[in-house]
Amino acid sequence: METLLGIDYPTWWFLVVGALFSGYAILDGFDFGAGAWHMFFKKNTSRETALKAIDPTWHGNEVWLVIGGGTLFAGFPVFYGTLFSAMYTPFILFLLFIIFRGISIKFRNMEDMLWWRRMWDWSYSISSIMLAFLLGVVLGNILNGMPLNENYEYVGRGFFEFLNPFSILVGVTSLALFMMHGAIYLLLKTEGKLFDRIQGFLKKGMAFFILAYLITTSYGFLYLDHLLVVFEENKILFIVPLLVFLSIANVPRLASKKKYGWAFIFTSITIALLLVIVAFELYPRLLLSNPSIENSITIYNAAASTKTLKIMMGFVAIGGPLVLLYSYFVYRTFWGKVKHNQISY
Repeated sequence: METLLGIDYPTWWFLVVGALFSGYAILDGFDFGAGAWHMFFKKNTSRETALKAIDPTWHGNEVWLVIGGGTLFAGFPVFYGTLFSAMYTPFILFLLFIIFRGISIKFRNMEDMLWWRRMWDWSYSISSIMLAFLLGVVLGNILNGMPLNENYEYVGRGFFEFLNPFSILVGVTSLALFMMHGAIYLLLKTEGKLFDRIQGFLKKGMAFFILAYLITTSYGFLYLDHLLVVFEENKILFIVPLLVFLSIANVPRLASKKKYGWAFIFTSITIALLLVIVAFELYPRLLLSNPSIENSITIYNAAASTKTLKIMMGFVAIGGPLVLLYSYFVYRTFWGKVKHNQISY
């Protein structure tokens, strides 16, 4: 098999897809987290300020999802087809909630009636919560494995089978992580009494995440033996969970010193490291077949041709820096605190 810098092309594409979804989880993660807190704000002015904090960036954050989905389809079409067939219900729900979330942000301020604004506030908040939860549910099912036949086709019962205990726990943990991440982002964008109130949210968010993370990790250790195999065979990899622990522990320490910029960096690092653990758990598999492990989809039996991957690597080399430059430009332009007045963005 042809290689680039000693690494075969399917592995390169596995890394590209992982990097894009990590970027998406970090950037849209704080959007979802901010939305999940939305109904905890009692005043209309607080809700409007919180919405202004994410309004300039949430469209751009979803670019990472579109590109990530495109790279998955182009690089690993077999995996893409099987995953979307097996997880049809959560992906349809995800699509509906992402639509409702977008129109809630846009429609909310088009009318002044209280009932109108409250309706879209609820729609925005529920959509944000469900999007964070569903992302975790999909991830939990990928880690748990799904029944596949020898043609890599899903042979489960479908519909609500995806709601197993482990995937629900991963979904709740994802929501808790994004709520902590989102509270820190809102602290970077607000001031005054609203800032003080969000500090209280952050304390609750950190406690929620640490509790959810401990329960999910314990459940995985107790009931999903296959998740430990890669670490037992390569003990050096235990350094990654150790780094996750240190990164999580650093967030409350930095928050207690009001160093919210650094706390945001460490919640981002936590998200990235957790996805690195997922990558170690999976590689070279993309989707574990449970219980018939020989039917698992790997980066090799799911990959497009080497020629296709080589061409797409060229597009990534050009498009990747452009997306990063675009993201930097947007965040640099709208940097700073949001104020509740007409001249503030």
